[in-house]
Amino acid sequence: MIKIVTIIGARPQIIKAAALSRAIKNNFSSQITEIIVHTGQHYDDNMSQVFFDELEIPLPNYNLNVGSGNHGKQTATMISAIEDVLLIEKPNAIVLYGDTNSTLAGAMAASKIHIPVIHIEAGLRSFNKSMPEEINRIMCDHVSTLLFSPTKTGFNNLIQEGFLSQTKAPYSIDNPKIYHCGDVMYDNSLFFSKISDVKTSIINDLKLKNNGFILATIHRNNNTDEPIRLNALFKSLNDISINHQLQIVLPLHPRTSNLLDRNLSKDLVEAIRLNSNFKIISPVSFLEMLALEKNCCLVMTDSGGVQKEAFYFEKPCVILRPETEWIELLENGAALIADADENKIKFSFEQLIAKKDLSFPKLYGDGNAAVFICSEIISQITIK
Repeated sequence: MIKIVTIIGARPQIIKAAALSRAIKNNFSSQITEIIVHTGQHYDDNMSQVFFDELEIPLPNYNLNVGSGNHGKQTATMISAIEDVLLIEKPNAIVLYGDTNSTLAGAMAASKIHIPVIHIEAGLRSFNKSMPEEINRIMCDHVSTLLFSPTKTGFNNLIQEGFLSQTKAPYSIDNPKIYHCGDVMYDNSLFFSKISDVKTSIINDLKLKNNGFILATIHRNNNTDEPIRLNALFKSLNDISINHQLQIVLPLHPRTSNLLDRNLSKDLVEAIRLNSNFKIISPVSFLEMLALEKNCCLVMTDSGGVQKEAFYFEKPCVILRPETEWIELLENGAALIADADENKIKFSFEQLIAKKDLSFPKLYGDGNAAVFICSEIISQITIK
């Protein structure tokens, strides 16, 4: 029996972990034991516990309750606490997702005591090292033993950084194995899509029409913390809503909510308040988010995950960042980068909403990425 320790700490990781936990439960329960460690990086109950309940993810075996804080202090606290768990559990490998401080902490803790690191979502690059996430994902990749990239672009990024496309077992930190395997979030979107139709009522509750509204999300620090950028984003959304008579639905991230009064101009706050088509709502559950993504006409977001989910449900996307890790979305033409530039946001919206020949090929696998990952863990991780 292979024992793995799965590290989660933020909302997207909790969701991603659901795919692997489900694959283990349904297909590999006699071969893999999973110990789940929640770092508590996101400690708001609405952003964490609800996802365990809704997605039927096993409750964590450990909750480190680290909470928020400066990068250094938060990461250091997590490294120490994760190392303690690893010394107790003595797993055959640690499984890490994405690019958060929890990911970096898990990679550092495990690699220092010679526990193989398995990185899911390996190879993603924004090529912007001012983003903390970029540092986290690079550091994690370069101490990993098995690296699972959701896209061909990510796989090629790893090769450009010196990873070999063809290596022979046994695999180790010095002889890693890289894969292009598809995206576990595509697995999840397919699985939970039908469930969201039955278990959510958000479309009716908000009186939304199918393909009759824009879904927007804004949460990244460089957008929420900088008044000029935040005003540009909200003014663009408000103008588009008014000029095109379209509803905007914006589930408000706690970080954004805390900064609106401080960073938005009073005139803009009043203009948004008077616009009945601008619906700012509380954070939504994953199933509710799927329902919004499936029923909107277009997505505007600074979230990497939401960019992909828009593509899964064949919705065009305006990216409210200066770059994206999901280059294939740009190459496909289903997404455009607008950053926090009012003119670019409005131009990108008009271009995408008018385009009738968008295509959405299967760029993210066949919906069985988690099963493939589990099979490779069983065949490539040594039981000591």
